[in-house]
Amino acid sequence: MIISCGTLIETIANRERMFHQPVMIKEVVESLRCRPGGLYVDGTLGGGGHAYEILEESSPDGMLIGIDRDEEALQEAEKRLSRFGGRKVLIRGNFADLARILKEMDITGVDGILFDLGVSSHQLTVARRGFSFQQAAPLDMRMDSSQRLTAGDVVNNFAEDELERIIREYGEERMARRIVKAIVKQRSLAPIMTTTELADLISGAMPAVYGRQKIHPATRTFQAIRIAVNDELAILPQAIGKGMEFLVSGGRFSIISFHSLEDRIVKQEFRFWEGACNCPPGLPICVCRRTPVLKVLTKKPLRPGEEELAANPRARSARLRTAEKI
Repeated sequence: MIISCGTLIETIANRERMFHQPVMIKEVVESLRCRPGGLYVDGTLGGGGHAYEILEESSPDGMLIGIDRDEEALQEAEKRLSRFGGRKVLIRGNFADLARILKEMDITGVDGILFDLGVSSHQLTVARRGFSFQQAAPLDMRMDSSQRLTAGDVVNNFAEDELERIIREYGEERMARRIVKAIVKQRSLAPIMTTTELADLISGAMPAVYGRQKIHPATRTFQAIRIAVNDELAILPQAIGKGMEFLVSGGRFSIISFHSLEDRIVKQEFRFWEGACNCPPGLPICVCRRTPVLKVLTKKPLRPGEEELAANPRARSARLRTAEKI
């Protein structure tokens, strides 16, 4: 049966309405080349939207291991994927621990791995999670609610220089210095407690022209703090490297990123494992003699189509890269 992209997007949107609407479903399933009997890993399970389609496409006997550090996501995924019974195993954990998880399960090879990076719709829309400034909520932003570090700790306790580095590097925010000055001044009087309080403080610190931009003035700073709280960029190269070790020959690795920092890391890691020369510039010949481990299938990342963007505007920044193990 052939399903149009529009029908598939509408079906997924209806299925995911209460938790998370995954992006680029059709492209992900095709990129992983899902087949019956295959073994797949969804390292960022979320509400199980991508996992559902992977299990459908790998019917009747394909298997999926789903990993997520968000307990609420695992609970939702368990309900959504219940019809697949023993064909799925869901584990609370971090995709950086992929190697340990697979070794503990006595798994030596998998046919496909998916990472869907960034924050879920559920995390953004549930105020108490503290990811968004649309509603007043405690400064939390933890993907794993059992960890100790929160956004409130970063904002109120980190040294001024470190806070500026985080906002400048992880948020690519040119006004980082002004923002941090405002934060430090305010926290010297009283702790900054809520998302809206922080967002208003950031907006007030920005030049007037920033208020006329398409995105809210606090968007980049909130992204930066979230990345710092969850250590998102530091663990990504490690997770990719460990995943490569477990892919079988011909296995596919697909990664969806949502901002340039993530995408740059994915591109660089894939290029490294493709065997690109890493000799110092200026050497007349290559001496590193690196051996290719994979072939990059997407020289440029795939982007969502117009139909999907109309149904899910949050998909607009999604970029999908795929590589195949040699």
